[in-house]
Amino acid sequence: MSVLKTLSRRADRPELMDDAQAGGPELSHALSQLRVLNRLFHASGPTVYGVEQLWQAAGKPRSLRVLDVGCGSGDVNRSLLRWADKRQIQITIRLVDAGAEACEAARVLHRAEQRITVVQADLFRLSDLGESADIVTATQLLHHFHGEQLLSAVRALTSVAKLGVVINDIHRHWAAWVAVWGASRLLPGNRYIRHDGPLSVAKGFRAADWEKLAADLPATQLKYSWRPLFRYAAVISRGGKGGVGNG
Repeated sequence: MSVLKTLSRRADRPELMDDAQAGGPELSHALSQLRVLNRLFHASGPTVYGVEQLWQAAGKPRSLRVLDVGCGSGDVNRSLLRWADKRQIQITIRLVDAGAEACEAARVLHRAEQRITVVQADLFRLSDLGESADIVTATQLLHHFHGEQLLSAVRALTSVAKLGVVINDIHRHWAAWVAVWGASRLLPGNRYIRHDGPLSVAKGFRAADWEKLAADLPATQLKYSWRPLFRYAAVISRGGKGGVGNG
C-alpha cells in the first residue's frame, strides 16, 4: 500500500505507547529520543503560538497558569517559559501525564525550574486535580484518539480551562511521514520510536478533521492554523459562539 493511500484517512491502529502496560527503561529511552525529534521538528512552536493567541485575546494578563496534559517529558514547555520571560509574564506550568516514566522524565528535565510542577493523572479525571488553569495545552496527544473518544478528550481538556485550550498536533502529510520515518531510523534503535513515529503522522490531522471537530463542539470556538514543521495549532476559546476558522 502506498504512503499516499495510507494517509488518505486517519489511521486508527494503536501505538506501542498506547499500551497501558508499556514502561521500563526502553520507554524511558524512547522519551529521550522524542525530545531529540521535538527539537528537530520544532514541536514547541505551535504550542507557543496558540498560547500567545489566547493571551492576547484575554488582554495580555501579567500572570498565567498553564496545564500541559499528556506532557511526556514536558520539553516543549522550555520554549513557553522563554516566551513568558520575554513578555515579563509570571507563569506557572503544571505537567500532567498518565505514565510514570513520562512523569519521572519531566521531573528530571525540569528539576531546577520552580515554575514547573509534575503530577501523574488521567486525562479523563482532570477534575480530580482540584483546580482549573487559565490555558490548557495538549501537544501530540489528540492523535491518539478517534470518534467519540476524541470528543471526550477535547471536552475533558476544555472543562478545566478558563481561557481556552491549545492543541498542537501533527499534519497528516506524506512529506512529514517520510521525514519522521527517516529521522526515526537515524536515531539509535528503539522500537517505540521506529513504530510509533511514522504511525503518529498517519494518525494525524488535516483541515477537514479540524472542521469536523469544530462542528461537534458547538459550545466553543475552534480556530486552526498550519504551523511549521508539518503541524497544526488548534485554539479552542471558551464561551465562543461556535464555528471554525483557518488562520
